[in-house]
Amino acid sequence: MIGADWLRPDWPAPVGVQACVTTRLGGVSQSPFASFNLGNHVGDDPAAVAENRRRLGEALECQPAWLEQVHGTAVVEADPTQVLRADAAWTATPGVAVTMMTADCLPALFCRRDGSRVAAAHAGWRGLAGGVLEAAAASLEVAPAEVLVWLGPAIGPASFEVGAEVREAFVAQQGDAERCFVARGGDKYLGDLYALARLRLAAQGITAVYGGGFDTFADDQRFFSYRRAARTGRFASLIWIKP
Repeated sequence: MIGADWLRPDWPAPVGVQACVTTRLGGVSQSPFASFNLGNHVGDDPAAVAENRRRLGEALECQPAWLEQVHGTAVVEADPTQVLRADAAWTATPGVAVTMMTADCLPALFCRRDGSRVAAAHAGWRGLAGGVLEAAAASLEVAPAEVLVWLGPAIGPASFEVGAEVREAFVAQQGDAERCFVARGGDKYLGDLYALARLRLAAQGITAVYGGGFDTFADDQRFFSYRRAARTGRFASLIWIKP
């Protein structure tokens, strides 16, 4: 049974497509990873992470396919038997959960309208600027009008302060990206990852985009945030086809 505090995306996905986002509640990890940390690369007790991951698989009745995420744009077919190095994955196999770990970066879930294939991406600003969302969408191998997207918990536009180089990385590709940044003075800006994601997806013809409106930095009760505390855990966003 899915944890009472976990999130269920509000989007018109097909009945056979399941998705959820864990929170930091309900696990066995100790501070500063309290308590449902799923990241085994952050310095937490490996036994605690293993127990949290066991609970996750048991609750969802599916097999999470973990990745070694590197802020890139590589896409792989999700495989629960090995940890592949990529920042996006897809599957058409029922019961395999494409899984992304985050703690401020943007998790994006994708599916075909007919429910026959799903995908997910981990998009920090580098991956977002590099095209990881576009790569994940392409892995569905359908027309843009047949793609549904849900944007999960990420650092919000009121909290994501960046330098001019981050703004330039997006504006150089799309002039419209200028509206996704608010000047703060001193060559600093507030960036809106959700608006940037929607802009980039729209450029691909993908307009059925849902979700957003979270702020992992501000919501310390539910979410880990790397910017709030560099030594912290990771929560997961998962999508799968029901067996």
